[in-house]
Amino acid sequence: MQRLLSSRLLSKNVKINIYRSIILPVVLYGCDTWSLTLQEERKLRVSENMVLRRIFGHRKEEVTGEWRRLHNEELNDLYSSPNIVRVIKSRRMRWVGHVARMSEERGRTGSWWRKRRESDCWGDLSVDGWIILGRISRRWDVGIWTGLCWPRIETCGGRL
Repeated sequence: MQRLLSSRLLSKNVKINIYRSIILPVVLYGCDTWSLTLQEERKLRVSENMVLRRIFGHRKEEVTGEWRRLHNEELNDLYSSPNIVRVIKSRRMRWVGHVARMSEERGRTGSWWRKRRESDCWGDLSVDGWIILGRISRRWDVGIWTGLCWPRIETCGGRL
């Protein structure tokens, strides 16, 4: 795969299509239920940048004429899709929506969603409408609420 992404025979568009259709689905398999730490998010971003650097190659400096690696900001400009961590978080939120709409007969065993919905008025835990986070949890359902820094919704028992 490294040779394929580094090949000069293929255009950058073909390489990006290979990345999106082969590499990303393999890396993101099952990411709906992952609970990521900051270190794991950093490792995912680093590996994505390595693949993108292999796709886009080096850049020649106009002034000095020397070749150099692309910086992360330049990679983000060249690759217009959202980064891998943002994709994981959006897929996680989509999956939570499916679980929230799932009926009890289909196998939703716990009542974690109901507990979260009933406790969205948490008292004095907010500053400027944002929920203050305590310790970092490794449970995926807590990561849903803490990973995206949700604004507080004052429903007090109503539907979200």
